Amino acid sequence: MKQLFSLLFFLFANIIVSQIKGTVTDTNGNVLPFVNIYIQDTYIGTTTNENGKYELNYINSGNTVLLFQYLGYKTQKKEINTISSSQELNVILEEENFQLNEVVVQNGINPANEIIQKAIASKKINAAKTDKFEADFYSRGIFKVKDIPKKIMGFEVGDIDGSLDSTRSGVIYLSETVSRIKFEKPNNLKEEIIASKIAGDDSGFSYNTALNTNYDFYENYVDFDINMISPIADNAFNYYKYKLESTFYDDKNQLINKIQVTPKRDKEPVFEGYIYIVEDSWAIYGIDLDIKGYRMQQPILETMKLIQNFSYNKESKLWVKNVQSLDFDAGIFGMKFTGKFTHVFSNYKFKDSFEKKTFGNEIVTFAENANKKEDSFWKNTRPVPLTEEETKNYIKKDSIQTIRKSKTYLDSIDAKSNKFKVFDIINGYTYKNSHKKWNFSYQGVTDLSSLSFNTVQGWNLNSGFSFRKWNEETGKFTSINTTFNYGFAEDRLRVNGRFYHRFNTKNYANLIISGGSAISQFNDNEPISAFINSISTLFFKNNFMKLYNKEFAEIAYGQEVVNGISANGKLTYENRHTLFNNTDYTLIKNNDDYFSNNPLQPYNYTSAFEKHSIFKFNLSTRIRFGQKYISRPDGKINIQDDKYPVLSFAYEKGFGGTNSNYNYDFIAGRIDYNKTFGNKGEFSVNIRGGKFFNADNISFIDYKHFNGNQTHVNFRGSYINSFNLLPYYSNSTNDAYIETHLQHNFKGYIMNKIPLLNKLQWNLVGGFHQINVPNTKPYQEFSVGFDNIGFGKFRFLRIDYIRAYQNGYQGDGIMFGLRF
Repeated sequence: MKQLFSLLFFLFANIIVSQIKGTVTDTNGNVLPFVNIYIQDTYIGTTTNENGKYELNYINSGNTVLLFQYLGYKTQKKEINTISSSQELNVILEEENFQLNEVVVQNGINPANEIIQKAIASKKINAAKTDKFEADFYSRGIFKVKDIPKKIMGFEVGDIDGSLDSTRSGVIYLSETVSRIKFEKPNNLKEEIIASKIAGDDSGFSYNTALNTNYDFYENYVDFDINMISPIADNAFNYYKYKLESTFYDDKNQLINKIQVTPKRDKEPVFEGYIYIVEDSWAIYGIDLDIKGYRMQQPILETMKLIQNFSYNKESKLWVKNVQSLDFDAGIFGMKFTGKFTHVFSNYKFKDSFEKKTFGNEIVTFAENANKKEDSFWKNTRPVPLTEEETKNYIKKDSIQTIRKSKTYLDSIDAKSNKFKVFDIINGYTYKNSHKKWNFSYQGVTDLSSLSFNTVQGWNLNSGFSFRKWNEETGKFTSINTTFNYGFAEDRLRVNGRFYHRFNTKNYANLIISGGSAISQFNDNEPISAFINSISTLFFKNNFMKLYNKEFAEIAYGQEVVNGISANGKLTYENRHTLFNNTDYTLIKNNDDYFSNNPLQPYNYTSAFEKHSIFKFNLSTRIRFGQKYISRPDGKINIQDDKYPVLSFAYEKGFGGTNSNYNYDFIAGRIDYNKTFGNKGEFSVNIRGGKFFNADNISFIDYKHFNGNQTHVNFRGSYINSFNLLPYYSNSTNDAYIETHLQHNFKGYIMNKIPLLNKLQWNLVGGFHQINVPNTKPYQEFSVGFDNIGFGKFRFLRIDYIRAYQNGYQGDGIMFGLRF
């Protein structure tokens, strides 16, 4: 036994866990951030932080050669003789002796173009070498703000959990993760997060993952929510100009070409900066590229910088990305935002293939107690040392959390905000118990946000009460609401209530019970909002909203049955009767009369549909093929696979009607699909169909109604869910129907190539909409317009020209859309 212990001691004594740390500067003493540091001929490495400091932890049994690699500087080798578990090694890097020998330009050939052409020709080979691997992954994200106002649109901002100082600036988010990943191109990922840390939230789980960090320039497009064109894309010469700025030899005596990348046209989705290409292999040595916000069609974003450092292993003869940093600047309304993500890939193991069941729909999981790691774990594992600012932020946020999560503090804050004032009777009041996580609210009698006008009620507004209780760990959430709606011209009060309970955030099972008296549009999709109807009515005397009264009781249950398939069931009782106009008030006087409240007979002010009641049962399901998901301890996050359409099906049965003629059966289906075509825009499809059975004499309320629009404005933002010029109830049916919506948004593909017009940064959009019902000519709309209209950072306007046809030309018009 003693011999065994002696042997074990001898083995461990010769395997030393070493830590090397230090600072990297240039010859002028300036610190160098994000220097690529790795052990020669391995995939073990790290990077310096913003202050030029680094730490490298590794297991070693002998001498070690460290490489310090930084774009624009000479790579340095440092041999370390392990004599202790901790060493300090400060390094000074010299600027690279760039050389560009006199180049003989023949026939106007640009040498940079030749290099890029060879890089393009070789990219499939280079990409295939690293298309399957396992690796350790580290991610750190930090967000800072500056000059944040105390109120935004009337809402108190506060100090954001102690993040803001007296100047209303500070770090509002700091988080880290350590994980092990398996990856197979193009997008198969399996990641286990071993450790997760958020400043000021010891029970939270970071959202930093390896998902969406694969910015692969060997692909034609790099996804930044819009497809950016890679400088070595197949068609790159249509978008970029290249200049061979310099060449140099790395420590392995390999020639590196530093090529400046410049856009041919400013407004296209392109990068600018530098790409470094290795001679002969034509592999990527490094990336140093800027992205302008307007080129991404993200006007609030000013600039984003992406840096990638690659290391070389002479045994595998592979250049592999091991450090990636992404930082940005943004701002609006005088507020400034900055952020940085740092990603470190290490300990690569390249694979010829993975076992069949390696990759599935679950792409990210968390190890047990991933958010409970001690500081010693992070100190020994974190590949990039914290900056002084980050260290202070962790200490500050964690201290504040300890105080602000305490019952004493929460009770004191609640005691202050729970004080009742006389004017709360008018303005509203909320009572909180933050420690037990519930609150009770009274809406007040002057909730102007609910104020609206229609010809049935005249001016009307809401009041009410609500109770909410939640549990962040289990995902349970309960709300109980009651709403009082009073119409002044109608002189009538309606009261309804709603109970909602979410059981968890795993399958999001939920139960809803509601009932009472309410005023409702004939089309329960509410194609016209109360706000738009108020403007249309008061200023133009167009009362498009058609309303009826219902007393109802409803119970509904829904959940995700299996991954990608959700189901909902609903049972409803409704007692319905007609409503009539009660006012002719308008802000702009004219001699026109309001139309009646009858959706089919605008001049019929006296007759109405028969008062009746009915029960309805509805069962619906939605299928998302290939849906991926992240399994978090605090819930499941679903990620739709854009390769497949989303299918929806529904069955509804009307029964127990006052008159048996009101009973019916109805089935429906729907297809939604979006497809991005490179940098040529996004194509969207929404096709729906349905069929009624035994429905010849059903109530008009239960017809299939289409989302029309006669107001010439669209505030909803969706253009493949509604029509532009269709009268709201002109094509309603109780038979069969097919509804088609098509749209293609070119995302600037055409406009950004036209001189002068490309400065507008508008997006050309084309659309087609159609309704097919039996015994009627199809209704069709053709539209063409522009999106992303505005100035500077404010681009929220869309304008479309529409022509409508049904048994011939029906008319045309302009649609104004707003999106925020």
